[in-house]
Amino acid sequence: MSANEPGQPPSSNGHLGHNEWTRNLHAPSVVLAIGAHPDDIEFGCGGTLAKWAATGAVIHHVVLTDGSKGTWNVDADTSQLVDRRQHEQREAAHRLGATGEVRFLGAVDGELTHDSSMVDAVALTIRQLTPDVVLGHDPWKRYRLHPDHRNAGLITCDAIVAARDPHFLRHHMSTHGVSHHRPAALLLWEADEPNHMEDVSDWVDEKLAALEAHESQFESTMKTKDGDLTEFRHRIRDRLAGLGEPHGVAAAEIFHLIDRL
Repeated sequence: MSANEPGQPPSSNGHLGHNEWTRNLHAPSVVLAIGAHPDDIEFGCGGTLAKWAATGAVIHHVVLTDGSKGTWNVDADTSQLVDRRQHEQREAAHRLGATGEVRFLGAVDGELTHDSSMVDAVALTIRQLTPDVVLGHDPWKRYRLHPDHRNAGLITCDAIVAARDPHFLRHHMSTHGVSHHRPAALLLWEADEPNHMEDVSDWVDEKLAALEAHESQFESTMKTKDGDLTEFRHRIRDRLAGLGEPHGVAAAEIFHLIDRL
């Protein structure tokens, strides 16, 4: 499977045996998932978010770009596409059971830049929403082509550092009334070297339902022209089952965990 296939590709980690991985974080109270585009979060961690939402966790979504290039239709009205994809993202969050905010930071799709303004915006979001766990793209995924995915991961990692330390971005206190916040853990999906597994055996249907909220992506991302998602559903189920098998569970999502932030 290509490194550019969305959502939970197979592990290529040759450094850790599966018995050395961590498993199933204690359910957090507040979670922040940060994706480059609408649908990235559902591909990367939809099952995990659904599992935690069911425990009462407040799940927040932040999408960094407007998704305006997410179509193969050369005649598409991109302003309408932006509106449609925001609606789809809110519906996807609802289908996962998320009760938190869905924020859109509005960078142009394909032009997301790893710069101080985006780091500031994401760090402010972390300080405002005070998540216990942050989830996002692994910026060090080898052979990942899409620049937005790489940059989203770098922005997220830099923003965690900025948000946790009191002398970074001190204007947040005077302008927004928020102080520093240190999450307990960062989970990076599509990880180059995964070391953590979340059992999502009971949450595959919710993940699929959330993915299927992104109807504008049926042709381009989910590879169907007639709306028949049978093959797509089989592909996702098989992928999650394959990730779970080494850990003795029916379905899993895998990550690189960085804790003690």
